[in-house]
Amino acid sequence: MILAIVYVGAVAVLFLFVVMMLDVDFAGLRKGAMQYVPLGLVIGIILLAELALIYMAWTVNDAAVANIAAPVDLERTNTHALGDVLYTQYILPFQMAGLVLLVAMIGAITLTLRHRTGVHRQVISNQIKTKSTDAVQLQKVKTGQGIS
Repeated sequence: MILAIVYVGAVAVLFLFVVMMLDVDFAGLRKGAMQYVPLGLVIGIILLAELALIYMAWTVNDAAVANIAAPVDLERTNTHALGDVLYTQYILPFQMAGLVLLVAMIGAITLTLRHRTGVHRQVISNQIKTKSTDAVQLQKVKTGQGIS
């Protein structure tokens, strides 16, 4: 549950970042949105029906109830137990969630990257071609005098 909350929060922050950085014209988006309302309602009703079916089919596992009363190892911390479960039984979903977040982060950066005129950017090839004589100017200064 902690993993789901953390990752959902991270994805929400990414989406907010993208929306804030893209400067989206919401008035233009609202114009054509009404044509998708019937399809959205149908999909919403289907999802609600699926959730209702899952809820009605929910049963309690007797083995899980028996494990609740199992003795607790006082030497073991909650963090250690959570890490064992997360990195053994649920390693594939954990890694897949991380991959989804990586793709979302790369997508957000790609969408918000703009090439604006008048902004000085680093040109690596120019930096590599620069010679030390172009970058540094040595001057002989006499003792007691400064550069004017």
